[in-house]
Amino acid sequence: MRDMNRIVGTHDILLVTLDTLRYDVAAEMAEDGRLPNLTRALPDGRWERRHAPGNFTYAAHAAILAGFLPTPAAPGPHPRLFAARFPGSETTAPGTWVFDAPDLPTGLAAAGYHTICIGGVGFFNKLTPLGSALPGLFAESHWEPGFGVTAPDSFERQIDRAARAVAGTGRPVFLFVNVSALHQPNWFYLPGATAERGDTRDSHAAALAYVDRHIGRLFALACARRPAFVIVCSDHGTAYGEDGYTGHRLGHEVVWTVPYGEFVLEKGEWR
Repeated sequence: MRDMNRIVGTHDILLVTLDTLRYDVAAEMAEDGRLPNLTRALPDGRWERRHAPGNFTYAAHAAILAGFLPTPAAPGPHPRLFAARFPGSETTAPGTWVFDAPDLPTGLAAAGYHTICIGGVGFFNKLTPLGSALPGLFAESHWEPGFGVTAPDSFERQIDRAARAVAGTGRPVFLFVNVSALHQPNWFYLPGATAERGDTRDSHAAALAYVDRHIGRLFALACARRPAFVIVCSDHGTAYGEDGYTGHRLGHEVVWTVPYGEFVLEKGEWR
């Protein structure tokens, strides 16, 4: 485990959740050379297999934004990178960055970070009290329909907005991006697919390929001003008919098992 006490305060921090991305699809695509940008960034070019902290977006992100990132898919305990101060915690280690706040954005804000949320799926749309809860943890948050699940160019638009937000501050930044492209509907990323036939595992993979084509621009943004600590992971997976299951908010292996990667980008490293 890296010492996060050496990261916080010296690095910008980027957290990217690839909403609904399955581990098996992500791992297969990396192994087949279909994710050139992500495999360039990931340690040894591989995803780490982890278990999600929740089986749908709200539950998983409430945990992630409190410091409970996806955990390695092996017996623990597993020390955490970030943790709220909590007596008796068995996953707070010497390298854990401990904060005195109920959530990570608030803790990082107290440490001098400007916190930015670029929303994606409906739990970040700020159109309802529930859709405002998670964005409300951040000092600055953005969502528009073009960032949502029905927009084929959603990720490009999200990066454009992130670039403007980061340019507006000189302080260290905690940038959180919830990528909606993997979430249903994703059929429109697969050539020849139709709305009538709906989403499939193949269209899910095509959506990830779309994200990979553009994520390098986000990595370059993250390390443009100072070194960046980056986490890219899924919040949960989703089922496409396995054992009769479809979707998520259910307890199937393809929902609980997610890809995870963390790495440091030195200033200006990504071009």
